[in-house]
Amino acid sequence: MRVIIVGAGPTGLLLGAGLARRGHEVVAFDRDPGPADASSWPRRGVMQFEHPHGFRQQVPDLLAAEWPDALATWLDLGGEPRGFDGPDGRFVRVGIASRRSTFERALRTAAASRTGLAVEVGTVEGIVERAGRVTGVVVEGRVLAADLVVDATGRGGRVLRGRAGRGGRRRDCGIAYVTRTYRRHPGVEPGPLTNPVVWGGSFAGYDAMVFPHEDRHLSVVFVRSTEDDVLTALRHDEVFDEACRRIPAVAAWTEPELATPTSRVLVGGALRNSYRPQLRRPGLVAVGDAVATTTPTAGRGVALCSMQIAALLALLDDGADPAGVATPFGRWCDEQIRPWVDDHIDADDETARRLRGIDIDLRRPLTSRAIVAAAGEDPAIGEHVAGFLAMTAPPASVRPAEPLARAVYETGWRPPFAEGPGRIALVAPAAPADRRPAGARA
Repeated sequence: MRVIIVGAGPTGLLLGAGLARRGHEVVAFDRDPGPADASSWPRRGVMQFEHPHGFRQQVPDLLAAEWPDALATWLDLGGEPRGFDGPDGRFVRVGIASRRSTFERALRTAAASRTGLAVEVGTVEGIVERAGRVTGVVVEGRVLAADLVVDATGRGGRVLRGRAGRGGRRRDCGIAYVTRTYRRHPGVEPGPLTNPVVWGGSFAGYDAMVFPHEDRHLSVVFVRSTEDDVLTALRHDEVFDEACRRIPAVAAWTEPELATPTSRVLVGGALRNSYRPQLRRPGLVAVGDAVATTTPTAGRGVALCSMQIAALLALLDDGADPAGVATPFGRWCDEQIRPWVDDHIDADDETARRLRGIDIDLRRPLTSRAIVAAAGEDPAIGEHVAGFLAMTAPPASVRPAEPLARAVYETGWRPPFAEGPGRIALVAPAAPADRRPAGARA
């Protein structure tokens, strides 16, 4: 089978390698020629490329099963397995700490020697149909034939642009973020973490996170409501750095004697959660972010792509007709992927309200995020949320814990703020009193 994949990002390359492993002839087209050298890669058209990513265990698990050479390359480039010691003393893996640029570099490097997978530079301008079936693509005026065309174009969705189809869903999340990257000096110990992958804290009017990456790299993120004009000042380097100094846990990662900035402040806006069903045009299938996009607040993006790739490959292994595989794959996505998007929409709506100072509404069903937050007060909730947190159980799996969480909130308890200033003090002009590491609330 000849397969043309539109997009050579993580989804396109991971799926392409899996198909090539099964003996298919695969060509992946991308406008970006790949990294020019070992130090930089101005990835075109991928806003989130330099922003922090969380690589959950679904990603290395898929690589181990389908493309071990790429996993080995990723680890050789510095990707760091993360996890914790379980009750039985065994190490429980939860993912890999890495910059996205390092991850994609590993995939592009491994693709160069993957038999059956070719990566070519070119802009796919459209699809070709004959007798009711997609039979190829148009690449810069050339018509190229294929038995199966895969849309792995990501958030832009060039092949399916504007074609959400019936049953789709799209929602602006009401939050925006800024990030800056740093690198710890040699010999400097890491700062605090709230779990094996990230340090995160909620404050009066904003959230802050620190993502450790490979080889002493790290990213700091500030999340705000899109209605908050005060915190737009964080896009300025000097304001961002001062804000880092005012939060003790963040300062423990970024103070000048500990780390050096490696980027300007990067702005992440126009964040949406979206789900697009398959068009069910024979010979065409959409995968990855072309199907579902979620905001980076829970680090689910590449994991959801990996889950889709594994499901699509399994359908083909079971004998699904490539021309019609979008139909059973679409049903699977409707059942297994859309619930994660719906969950994100509800949780992000709640986050946007909280950042605006609006209390949780106990007259409404609790979101998964609210249920998980209450687990610290009632350990019985933890029994219901472990699989959800690892994305090995669907969002519906937390519903049995909702009465327990509701009882916690009805006592008046709310998730506590981390130590640090409120939103106004975070970006107020520096003064000696402002530089105290204590947590004044604005």
